[in-house]
This record gives sequence, structure tokens and C-alpha cells, in this order.
Amino acid sequence: MPPIRRHSLADQTAEALLERIRSGEWALGAKLPAETTLGPQLGVGRSTVREAIRQLAGLGVLQTRQGAGVFVISLDVDEDWDLVLRRADITTVLEARISIEAEAAALAAERRTPSDIRRMRRALQHREESRSSIEELVDADLAFHRSILSASHNEILLGLFDDFTPRQRQAMVEMLRLQHEFGGNEDHGAHAQVLEAIVAREPELARTLSRDHLQSLRLSLS
Repeated sequence: MPPIRRHSLADQTAEALLERIRSGEWALGAKLPAETTLGPQLGVGRSTVREAIRQLAGLGVLQTRQGAGVFVISLDVDEDWDLVLRRADITTVLEARISIEAEAAALAAERRTPSDIRRMRRALQHREESRSSIEELVDADLAFHRSILSASHNEILLGLFDDFTPRQRQAMVEMLRLQHEFGGNEDHGAHAQVLEAIVAREPELARTLSRDHLQSLRLSLS
């Protein structure tokens, strides 16, 4: 089998397993060896094998049966593998964004100052005006979300966001390209609702709206 060049070790392991299934090593309905056997065969740890199995289960290739093991339920995936990996990478980014941004929105609702509100409103307005290209929208979107992080007055959360921004940008551009649409009024309205909850000093609502919006993006990739 040719060398595999993918985004992560779990991705490589998932493709290695898929190639072995495609080659006929395990027939339809066959039970895979245990993680403790597969790990040394593939040169990875049990947690990596477990994540690879989870990926292939999500693609409908494998099925984990409680107390029985992991079984082959399909001999191939319906989708292009590169597309699958791109979606998986975007999903990982969105999960991280939920963890950081939902809490930041709640803190911003508690701590925002008048200058924070002005900054967030300007960023939202700029986002509304920046819909001519995917890249322009993503940059304006990240600037708006950063204004919320700034209003949280939590330097660690803001630092995490800034460190994470290059990967966020790449993933969000990729997501919009996969969806073939961007800059809709409904999406922009969801951002406006988060801001209004922050302005109204409603931390739980701000947290919920932020989380629900990012979660809806994640689910749209399914």
C-alpha cells in the first residue's frame, strides 16, 4: 500500500483500516481484532485506533456492538475520502470554537463596557458589509468573534482564540466552499442575536445562542 499523507495520525490509521477492508482482509460481517492487536500492527496507540474506528463507524463502514466488538458492515465509503477528512477537520475546529466562544460570550455579557459594545457593533456592521467573497466574510466574521473575546476580559481565552485563528480561518473558508453558499441573512441574524444578549447582560442566553449557532454549523456538515 502506498504511503498515506493525511491530516492526523487517526486519519492515517482510519485509511489504513479502510484499505485493509477494501483489500478483502476482513469480509462483510467480520469482526475486527481487538484494539490491543490492531495498535501494534498499525504502529499506533489504542486511543488512536479507537478514534480511527469511530471515524469509520461514522462513515458506515464499521459498527461497534456493546460487549461484542467491532464489525465490518460495509466494504467501502460512499464519499470521497479527502472530502471526509476535510469535514472531520472542520468539525474538530468547530468543537473547539464552541468550548472557547460560548463561555466567552457569557463572560462578555457580564463584563462588557460601553467601549466594548461600540467595538462589537462596529465589527458586526463590518461583517454585514463583507459578503462579496468567502475570504472577506471569514475575516470579518473572525474579527467580530474576536471583539466578543475581547469583551470577555479574559486574557487566556483571548490568547487561545488568537493562537487558534489561522486554523480557524482555513477551516471556515473550507466549510463555506463545501456548502457552496455564504453570507445569508439568517446566519448574520444569529450573530446579531448573540450581540444583543451580551448588550442586555444575559450571560446564559449569550452562551446558549453562541453554542447553538456553532453547533448548527457542525451539524450542517453531517
